[in-house]
Amino acid sequence: MKKTGVFIAALLIVVSLIFAGCSKKDKTVLETIKANGKIRVGTEGTYAPFTFHDKDGKLVGFDVEIAQEVAKKLGVTPEFIETKWDGMFAGLDAKRFDVVVNEVSIKEDRKVKYDFSDPYIVSRAVLIVQKDNQDIKKLTDLKGKKAGQSLTSNLSDIAKANGATIVQTDGFNQAIDLLTSKRIDATVNDGLSYLDLMKQKPDAPIKVVAETNDATPSAILINKGNKELVDAVNKALTDIKADGTYLKISQKYFGADVSK
Repeated sequence: MKKTGVFIAALLIVVSLIFAGCSKKDKTVLETIKANGKIRVGTEGTYAPFTFHDKDGKLVGFDVEIAQEVAKKLGVTPEFIETKWDGMFAGLDAKRFDVVVNEVSIKEDRKVKYDFSDPYIVSRAVLIVQKDNQDIKKLTDLKGKKAGQSLTSNLSDIAKANGATIVQTDGFNQAIDLLTSKRIDATVNDGLSYLDLMKQKPDAPIKVVAETNDATPSAILINKGNKELVDAVNKALTDIKADGTYLKISQKYFGADVSK
């Protein structure tokens, strides 16, 4: 009887431990962010005016300020982790950061693997060539021409669809450098980035010869299965639009409301 009692007591302990283990719930990404007091943000740092370094080396830009304000609404501090564009998705897959804030376009193939916040900016792609170029006047003229593009961007897809030979670049700045040095013929890139560049360097020997018809919305990129984080980010975006913070940032970088 004593052995039976000991066995039953041991069995009850094992069962209680199993139930305790089953009832223990892993923290969600949002809970972990709040517990750590920081949100890790993947961004390029080389894509003006969205995410770049000013003359003092400080990380600044439209996307940087949006991320800072979203973090503030979540009650945490943003930790920016700079990564080349073509490594951005792999970094999110590896959980090096919690979100990506880098003007990531919403695309159907990306939605299969990732979640997006509500759009926070809308832009159009433009075709940029050297100022003295007379051969390329529309997107279809890219056939057989060298276009400098980030390989995984939707802008690269546009260039490819129009027959361009793709020359890989790390981002907008490198594409423009290759273009001005005549190592490529063109780049399909963001119209807002072009306007910002011309504001900074009005004598840059480049020009826009065509623009896409469709406006492309961009959003904050988040790994699949984190609904609580998506909802919290969406609420933060809604709040900064409602209180005028978004418009203030938008006017600062673009002189207009770029949310629609």
